[in-house]
Amino acid sequence: MGRIVCFGELLLRLGAPGNELLLQSPQLQVHVGGAEANVGVSLSRLGHQVAMVSTVAGNALGAHVLGELRRHGVDTRGVREDAEGRMGLYFLTTGAVQRASEVVYDRADSAFARSTAADYDWPALLQDAQWLHVSGVSPALGPHVAAATLAAARAARQAGVRVSFDGNFRPRLWQRWGGDAQAVLRELFAQADIVFADYRDMEVVLGTRFTQPDLMERIDAAAAAAFGAFPQLQWMACTQRQVLSVDHHVLGAVLLGCDGTRAQAPLRHLQGIVDRIGGGDAFAAGILHGILSGLDADATVRFGLAAGALKHSIPGDFNPVSEADVLALMGEERFDVRR
Repeated sequence: MGRIVCFGELLLRLGAPGNELLLQSPQLQVHVGGAEANVGVSLSRLGHQVAMVSTVAGNALGAHVLGELRRHGVDTRGVREDAEGRMGLYFLTTGAVQRASEVVYDRADSAFARSTAADYDWPALLQDAQWLHVSGVSPALGPHVAAATLAAARAARQAGVRVSFDGNFRPRLWQRWGGDAQAVLRELFAQADIVFADYRDMEVVLGTRFTQPDLMERIDAAAAAAFGAFPQLQWMACTQRQVLSVDHHVLGAVLLGCDGTRAQAPLRHLQGIVDRIGGGDAFAAGILHGILSGLDADATVRFGLAAGALKHSIPGDFNPVSEADVLALMGEERFDVRR
């Protein structure tokens, strides 16, 4: 089916153990993550050939990150090592009861954030690729990375490689350097075959307000506007999350096609959530798996939602589940011990 290439920052996550506050006790648990890498690991575990393109610190921290990706079957030969660079970090306090989880970023001037478009040889990196996956987190890190992300998407389009784009709008990151989020994100949307976005992302990109009283009406209107604005766009997918408590969410999903296709997955109640970080990336990987595997729209959105739901049960950013695991959940074979 060809390779999927993922481009984005690789991060180290340092989390307080259990449900402790950050540094309540003098220890931290380490996980590897990053929006695009999360998608890549999921796709690799679902049976696809995946390659990561990024820049990491040329030290023991960068080596650990690359080792973790390789452990999950991801090709890391396209990852640069910067001997003078540092790894991007983020610190996580996992919430409980009525206390929300909290993230503190420490990723300014990371090796990836300092990289430029000239650092990546896209004709070589995209050789034999079928898809490129990027997200809106990367261009939000600064002007150089924004230019590099745009160069990646344009090179993919020119080479006939399809583009998957997750909106991931991060206003604080854009505000830090005064970036023109609307202009950059609009260009990335224009290159994409599929976008993972909802009406709020489209409000940013199109400068249009969607004021329909019902959530699904807003999503439908946003999709219609997106397909009208971006002729290349084939699919738009998103989840809908209702937060009842820190560890009890209701999650739904919809997949919309430019040809009028509309598939909606039944709602899932997620109780006793272990870790929601990376849930959206697991959903995106599930949708891409459905498309790559030739599933119809209904099966694809149900697979994507089931994959995203499973991630909520697994600590860390990655969702290292197999296709069989997701299919078992779709078949509701999920509560008893499997022997």
